[in-house]
Amino acid sequence: MMRREIFFPDKSRQFRGKRWLKIALRTGHLLGLAGVGAVFLFNQAIPGSPYYLYLLVGTGLAMIALDLWSNGIWIYQLRGQAIIIKLFLFAALLTQADYTSTWFIVIVILSGIISHAPGDLRYYSIIHKKRLNRFAEKG
Repeated sequence: MMRREIFFPDKSRQFRGKRWLKIALRTGHLLGLAGVGAVFLFNQAIPGSPYYLYLLVGTGLAMIALDLWSNGIWIYQLRGQAIIIKLFLFAALLTQADYTSTWFIVIVILSGIISHAPGDLRYYSIIHKKRLNRFAEKG
C-alpha cells in the first residue's frame, strides 16, 4: 500500500538546480507559445510549426510532472486546477477549427492571470475552500 507522503509530502521536494530547470522550462514554453500563436491566431504555417507545438506541449508536460513530483498538493490548488482547464481548452482548440483564435486567447489570459496572481489565489483550493499549503496531519 502506498503512503500519503509519497504523493503529498509535508515539505515539497527540492533538488539543486530545480529553480533554473523551471526557468528553462518556462522559457521554452513561452517560445513554443509564440510559434504556436502565429499558427492559431493568424492561420499562418511558419517554418518549423510542428516543432513549436512539440516544444509547447513537451515543456508543459515537463512542468506538470515536476510540480506533481514536488508535491501532489499542487493538483488541489487553483494553480494546478487551472492547468487542467487549460488542457481541456487546448483539446478544444485542436478539435474546434472555427474557434482556434478564441480558445488560444482564453488560454493565454488564464495563464497570465494564474501565473501572476497573489499566492492566496494560486494556492487556494476550491475543494477545501481555503488557501492550502499542506494537508493537516491526520489524527
